Amino acid sequence: MEWTVQELAERAGISGRTLRHYHQIGLLEPDRVGSNGYRYYGADAVSRLQRILLLRDTGMPLADIAAVLNAPRTPEVEIEALAGHLESLAQERESLDRRIRAVEHTLSMRRQGREPRMDVMLEGFNDRYEEEVVERWGRDAFDASNRWWHGKSVQQQKDWKARAEGLLARWRVIQQEGHELDSAIAQEHAAVHVEWLKEIPGTPTHAGDTAKSVDMIRGLADQYETNPDFHVAFGTPRAARFAANTLRLHVGRIESSFTDDLGG
Repeated sequence: MEWTVQELAERAGISGRTLRHYHQIGLLEPDRVGSNGYRYYGADAVSRLQRILLLRDTGMPLADIAAVLNAPRTPEVEIEALAGHLESLAQERESLDRRIRAVEHTLSMRRQGREPRMDVMLEGFNDRYEEEVVERWGRDAFDASNRWWHGKSVQQQKDWKARAEGLLARWRVIQQEGHELDSAIAQEHAAVHVEWLKEIPGTPTHAGDTAKSVDMIRGLADQYETNPDFHVAFGTPRAARFAANTLRLHVGRIESSFTDDLGG
């Protein structure tokens, strides 16, 4: 099966001029050129065009796309690259679906003469930590925690934020009072912090996976220490660093105890 420039352009949602330009710069060669001068595109060319369009949507310049596609690669590498594109598209679809549900909610409430829920209206529009959560703990973890958060009422969300602010403020007080990392008061608050994290669905702490929980909390500790946003949340960089180091010590003891139990 083959398509002409016009047929391929219509199916791809681009112009024939774009296809001819891609041919001129060597980005997309037709499978053959007929005696009449028409370009004909088969399955290989269409597959390459699919990759071009996917990469173009990321904002990658055409020269860079050509370099990526022309680099030597095995069939296994090609499959891996396509799998990566598919995962990215699935994430975009999930984000778009959340936005659609948010707008549908607003529209439905307006039609009923009712006030839309403020938190639902913004679902999918302010998932600022989505990429980081997905990278560290997977898509299921983000989706579970996202559903949990947006399933709360506005008051419940306010209450949760107030508890979080109190938790972080307590770290600042403990640090300013001069307590050591291994002091009873510091370690007790570290335990409270870990129990607080267990309430969030989708996280290793919520699932009771000790090994992954330790890794997760150490990752959070790194964020507390290095991310300026958390410095503000804790009140001072010193308080954030103190909390990070205390949590590292706390989970290190948990890890040691867990390892001893396995060995015993």
